[in-house]
Amino acid sequence: MTAIPSFTGDANPYGGGDPYADYRTADFPFTQYADLAARQLGAGVIAANDEFFAQRENLLVPERAEFDPEHFGHKGKIMDGWETRRRRGAGADHPWPTAEDHDWALVRLGAPGVIRGIIVDTAHFRGNYPQAVSIEAASVEGAPTPEELLSGDVKWTTLVPRTAVGGHAANGFAVDVEQRFTHLRVNQHPDGGIARLRVHGDVVPDPKWLATLGTFDVVALENGGRAEDASNLFYSPASNTIQPGRSRKMDDGWETRRRRDQGNDWISYGLAGQSQIRALEIDTAYLKGNSAGWASVSVRDGDDGQWVEVLPRTRLQPDTNHRFVLDTPAVGTHARVDIYPDGGISRLRLFGSLTDEGTTRLTARHQELGG
Repeated sequence: MTAIPSFTGDANPYGGGDPYADYRTADFPFTQYADLAARQLGAGVIAANDEFFAQRENLLVPERAEFDPEHFGHKGKIMDGWETRRRRGAGADHPWPTAEDHDWALVRLGAPGVIRGIIVDTAHFRGNYPQAVSIEAASVEGAPTPEELLSGDVKWTTLVPRTAVGGHAANGFAVDVEQRFTHLRVNQHPDGGIARLRVHGDVVPDPKWLATLGTFDVVALENGGRAEDASNLFYSPASNTIQPGRSRKMDDGWETRRRRDQGNDWISYGLAGQSQIRALEIDTAYLKGNSAGWASVSVRDGDDGQWVEVLPRTRLQPDTNHRFVLDTPAVGTHARVDIYPDGGISRLRLFGSLTDEGTTRLTARHQELGG
């Protein structure tokens, strides 16, 4: 595995100009996986012991943190992140916090899954970031309250042991725990601020829920679908096409750069499991002058199966949701959308249900991961 860069220590004080000019970051190998803590999936920061300077909900804002050097409030400098007050000791004889003192926040993942890597982003926290962080995870079904999560009855597994971090930096941590989790406990030692939290991993849905639904979107991210590869990611990630809900603006879909050859662009997907697909949608919402001109959809059964076209090359209209009913249901584990010649789509929906084989395999995996 690629070594994960480590950032420690203060960043230089802000000196004007672009606040990201001296930001420390790297290409982390696990960012290819979905962000399980995305607000769009339904994630939330459900509790924190302290948020005196900046509120906990900022941790999951999808956009990168912003910095306004003139933005102050009645409590002090207003930061775009989660920031706690300065901890103090028990008294004048020992005014410093103890080694065990720390602040914490509880995060409900938007989609339960196996975590592959975590980014603790301290952007703009140059001298007021935590000295170290640690992260624990738990698997609790339903909608537990913060009190239930902290009751002592929940088993917490350490994903990131107490580790020094750096200010104004993307602090990345690879995770190697093959278990399905629903919640995180993020600790900062002893106090300070974190701008953003990203939790990358594989969605592992509950097979009982999918079986109860019957027909569902078998490529949707929240149901265990994933974008595996794409010909071009110049403007936006391919995973946008399987996010929940309809696109709300142009960059909430997938758009490629302009082609100057006779080729075409594409995305390949892994489905929730082996599925029988009966209908599909291709949405070009908010893509008006740059939507794909035509699209086709193919399905493959197994990693070595042959691609079978289930929707032939079909004309698309800008800013339109296109619906297609398949004459014959298609069975497969993977799907591919080809667009011609370039441009973009906002969403792909493949409606169907798991086959008996797909249900069996998903149920076995769910059980193996502690579900």
